Amino acid sequence: MPSVNLAGPDNAIDPLTMRRAMGRFATGVAVVTTSLDGTPHGMTVNSLTSVSLSPPLLLVCLTIGARSTDAVTRSGRFAVNILSARQEQIALRFARPGEDHFAGLDVTHERHGVPVIPDAFAHLECAVERHFAAGDHLVVIGEVHSICEREGEPLGYLAGKFSDVVARGHEPVHWIF
Repeated sequence: MPSVNLAGPDNAIDPLTMRRAMGRFATGVAVVTTSLDGTPHGMTVNSLTSVSLSPPLLLVCLTIGARSTDAVTRSGRFAVNILSARQEQIALRFARPGEDHFAGLDVTHERHGVPVIPDAFAHLECAVERHFAAGDHLVVIGEVHSICEREGEPLGYLAGKFSDVVARGHEPVHWIF
């Protein structure tokens, strides 16, 4: 496939081109939740990665200007709820801005006082270790204090659509030495 440079005259990349290109990278789907002054907040994310195993750190990118982003930084704690394959509706619910995402949802409040999505594939409770602005997002590094996992299949996201993530049934090639 030939390489195509779609940058404009000032070498700026068109945001839609960037979105399409990054959409080719399959990700999981998670909901970041927190509580500030007794009010729960949450948003769907797919920009999430492990940073370090020792100490346990993760990175999540949150939209600058969103109420949930402000609540995470002000409260200093949050949970990353990794969604299971049957939780598409939860992902869609928390992706809609300006709504009460928690209405009618039976969440629990775990050890750090943050709401946790029921039946998530996994959830990781974190303390904000640091954060910084990067373009239109806030990069948040969280120190993981608690993890809960369950059996099941994860919800995937590829090319702007939900997808399945299927194990191949063989051991991975260990490329980290």
